[in-house]
Amino acid sequence: MREYFSIPNILSYFRLALIPVYFYVYFDAQDAEGYFKAAVIIGISGLTDMLDGFIARHFNQITDWGKFIDPVADKLTLASIALSLAFRFPLMCAVFALYLVKEGYMLVMGAVMLRQGYRMDGARWYGKVCTAVTYGVTCSLLVVPNMPRRVSNGLICLCMAVTVMAFIGYVNFYCRVRRSRRG
Repeated sequence: MREYFSIPNILSYFRLALIPVYFYVYFDAQDAEGYFKAAVIIGISGLTDMLDGFIARHFNQITDWGKFIDPVADKLTLASIALSLAFRFPLMCAVFALYLVKEGYMLVMGAVMLRQGYRMDGARWYGKVCTAVTYGVTCSLLVVPNMPRRVSNGLICLCMAVTVMAFIGYVNFYCRVRRSRRG
């Protein structure tokens, strides 16, 4: 029972609870102040993500449940942000679609690896970079709601490029692991 209610896991639950709050604030926003409030919620979510990892590592509170719930909270939060922003920034539809492909691949390959007895040891550096860039871009789009379209599209393209890089990194990772397990 303690595994489910460690401080890092409670922070992951908090991030999950912030998703509907974010949706409400974002879709209710009428002006820059409303979008700023949505950005603050995303900022809090990002900070609690960093904090839960720090606490888990430094206070030896890493649990198998935490290895599951933390990435679920990350993925649902980032997908929610991308989906909501696609209503204002059409190019975000491509980010959302790319994100679904990447995460779908990771879900399938992760399940295959677990079934073969491979224990996952957390996110790779390129996944963390992708998460950080996505948080940064989306917060920028929220904090500066009247950003020129060329600038917003440039930021969204950066987000897509980093997502593609992470996807390629995970494909290479899973291929290497599978090859090493065969040999």
